[in-house]
Amino acid sequence: MSEKKVSLLDGFKAFLMRGNVIDLAVAVVIGAAFTNIVNAVVKGIINPLVGAFGTQDLEKYSSCLQGPCVVDPDTRRMDGIEILWGSVLSATLSFLITAAVVYFLMVMPMAKYLARRAAAQAAKENVQETMEVSELEVLKEIRDALVSRRDQA
Repeated sequence: MSEKKVSLLDGFKAFLMRGNVIDLAVAVVIGAAFTNIVNAVVKGIINPLVGAFGTQDLEKYSSCLQGPCVVDPDTRRMDGIEILWGSVLSATLSFLITAAVVYFLMVMPMAKYLARRAAAQAAKENVQETMEVSELEVLKEIRDALVSRRDQA
């Protein structure tokens, strides 16, 4: 029952060194770094393109679910139920652009690098196996030559 206990710091270090935690951290940092750029692209390029067909601001697109969607000037309260689907569309576009940037600039190059590294490692192991087999054959030949010499003597 003498089981070695893992210290709190060692357990935390092992958790941090897992591959998926590192991948997640990279994705969060890169995603946060590109948030302003993505928002600028959506507001500066996509909104005007959508604005060519209607409202200049994508987030102003909405539908009224129930009743007239008008603001009462006295209470500043909305009468009716307004669905703001333009802001959902804008957030979805921002997410897709961020995901594409993370994938094409981080995930795909890393996957290609890891695949090349794995192929090189496999080739190296294959060469090593071939060397081991040829060494084994040479040793067998030496053994057979020694046995035949012993038998001749």
